[in-house]
Amino acid sequence: MTDAMSASPFDDPERAAAAWARFRRIMRWMFLVTVTTVIGALTVLYRQEGMVSPHFYIAVAIGLAFSMLLMSALMGLVFLSSGTGHDEAVDDRNED
Repeated sequence: MTDAMSASPFDDPERAAAAWARFRRIMRWMFLVTVTTVIGALTVLYRQEGMVSPHFYIAVAIGLAFSMLLMSALMGLVFLSSGTGHDEAVDDRNED
């Protein structure tokens, strides 16, 4: 491990705890947004199509929730990495 790699802000337990707490807070809000969006989408579908197979509504709810939560988690990790300065602490071996 090089010196540049060990200079990560996540080496400090307080900064790491604060960053992960922020990530969990973002994920809680995104879970609320996801649940609201799924309920809204199912309501719109029911009003437009009426009662079709329950499997249709289950598939829509699971697909929409999974997609939104996965995108939220990935973007949250990008914000976590960028916001703490971890990205700048990584050693770039391709520099001349």
